[in-house]
Amino acid sequence: MEKFGVHNPATELATVGLGGAASVRYNFSAAALYEESIRRGEAELTAQGALRALTGQHTGRSPRDKFVVRDANTDGQIWWDNNKPLSPEHFALLRDDMLAHAAGKDLFVQDLIGGAEEGHALPTRVVTEFAWHSLFIRNLLIRPETAALATFVPKLTIIDLPSFKADPARHGCRTETVIACDLTNGLVLIGGTSYAGEMKKSVFTVLNYLLPAKGVMPMHCSANVGPNGDAAVFFGLSGTGKTTLSADPARTLIGDDEHGWSENGIFNFEGGCYAKTIRLSAEAEPEIYATTQRFGTVLENVVLNDRREPDFDDGSLTENTRCAYPMHFIPNASATGRAGHPKTIIMLTADAFGVMPPIARLTPDQAMYHFLSGYTAKVAGTEKGVVEPEATFSTCFGAPFMPRHPAEYGNLLKDLIGRHGVECWLVNTGWTGGAYGTGKRMPIKATRALLAAALSGKLGQVEFRTDANFGFAVPVSVDGVDGGILDPRSTWADKPAYDAQAEKLVSMFIANFAKFENHVDGGVRDAAPGVKVAAE
Repeated sequence: MEKFGVHNPATELATVGLGGAASVRYNFSAAALYEESIRRGEAELTAQGALRALTGQHTGRSPRDKFVVRDANTDGQIWWDNNKPLSPEHFALLRDDMLAHAAGKDLFVQDLIGGAEEGHALPTRVVTEFAWHSLFIRNLLIRPETAALATFVPKLTIIDLPSFKADPARHGCRTETVIACDLTNGLVLIGGTSYAGEMKKSVFTVLNYLLPAKGVMPMHCSANVGPNGDAAVFFGLSGTGKTTLSADPARTLIGDDEHGWSENGIFNFEGGCYAKTIRLSAEAEPEIYATTQRFGTVLENVVLNDRREPDFDDGSLTENTRCAYPMHFIPNASATGRAGHPKTIIMLTADAFGVMPPIARLTPDQAMYHFLSGYTAKVAGTEKGVVEPEATFSTCFGAPFMPRHPAEYGNLLKDLIGRHGVECWLVNTGWTGGAYGTGKRMPIKATRALLAAALSGKLGQVEFRTDANFGFAVPVSVDGVDGGILDPRSTWADKPAYDAQAEKLVSMFIANFAKFENHVDGGVRDAAPGVKVAAE
C-alpha cells in the first residue's frame, strides 16, 4: 500500500480493515487535492479559482437511509422514534463488504477535529474515495497543527465510498444508499451517495450523542460575539435567516451551523462553513459571495456558464446549491471558534401564516417550548404538492441529527438558560400583512433593527404587551421600526381571517407538542399557546 503525505504509522488504516487499498493520500493540502480531483475527472476549476463538483442523483441528505446501530450501549439512550435501528450483525456485514469494496482503490484520508474546545473535541479520521470529498471535509472540520498529526489518534472514523451499493436484504437497510452510525465503536459508513454533507452531519450526530452525557449542550445554530464579549446564538431551520442574520460586520462570527455550550461557554464544532448559494449575490451577502471567487472553496452542484463562471441564479441541478470554505475566508470570523456564555438566544422562524410578531421575548419555559417545537413554515411552490403555507416542526431545530430524546436537549438548554441568565427572543422572518400569497415578507431592515436592539439590551427597556395567541411578550414600539408590524393582527385588512389563521396555527402547535407533554414539567406545558380572539 503506497502512502503519501504526513501520517502516523502506528495507526495505519489496516487497523480498521483498509490495509488492501492501492494507495492512501494522507492529509493532502488543498492544492494537492485540487490536482487529484481534476486529474481523476471528479471536479473542475472555475474561472475564479474555486473547485466545482457535481453529486449526481443525490443533491441533498438522505435522512430515510440513515441508521444507528442498536446494541446494549445505545438501546436505552437513543430516541428510536426518530432514528432507524440497525442490528450489530447487519452493520458488521456492511462494514466487511465496504472494506472489501475499498480493496485496490486509491483512498484519501484527513485527520481532523470536531469541536473547538479541547476538553470536548472529537478527533475524527475521514477516509474518502473522492479527492474532492477530502477537500470538502478538510474545509468543514478543524485542521490540527501539522506537528499534532504525528500522534493523532481518532475517536471517530468515517468511511465514505460513493461507488459502494448497499444490499437492503443483506445489510438491513432501505436502499442502495446507506449512512450507518456505530456510536459504540466510533465508526460511520457512508455508501451509495456522493453528497458531501453526509460526512459533516455524521460528525454532528455523533457529538449530539456524546456531549449531553458530559453536561454539554450540542446546538444546531449559528453564533457570533460582540466587541464586549456578548455572545449570541441563533437557532433556526433552513430559510429562516440563520446564516444571514449571524453574519454581522459589527460582530465576530463564531460559526454558522453547529456549536456546543459547555461549562466554559460556547464553541464551534467546525472549522468552516457550508453555505447555500442559490441566488447568492455580492450585494446581499458580500462575505459569502467573496468566498466563491477564490481558490480553496468547493462549489457543490453550482451551474457554470461557458466561461466557467458560477451562475448562482440557476437552480436547474438543485435549489440546494452549496459552497464549502474554511472559516478564515470570512473576514470577521473568530480565530479560536470559542466565546463565553451567551447573553442572548435567538430562535428564528419564517411564519408563512402571517400570525407571529416580528419579535417576542420568551421566558425560560416558553423558550423550551419553542425549542422543542422547532417551528417554521414551508410556502407554496417549495415542494411538489405544497399549495398553501404548511407548518413544519423539527424539534430542537434539527431533528434529523438528534440521536437522543428531545427532552434531554430541552432540559439541558433550559438549565443553562436559567443558570446564566440568558435572554431569549423569538424572531419571525416570515410574512406580515397576511399569509404567504397575500402579505409580504418581513422587511429585513426591520428584522436587523429589532435584532440589534435585542442584542444591545435596549429592547428590554421598552413597553411590552402579552400576545393573545401565544402568551409571549411583544414590544409595543421600538425606535426606528414601523410600529404597525409589531402587532400582526393590525396589519391584516381582514381581521376575522387573521383570527382564523391564528387559531389554525395554535392548534398545530398544540397537536405537535402532545408527544412531549409527558417529558416536560408543568411550567413548560403551561407555556403552550391558546387562542384568545382579539376585540375589533
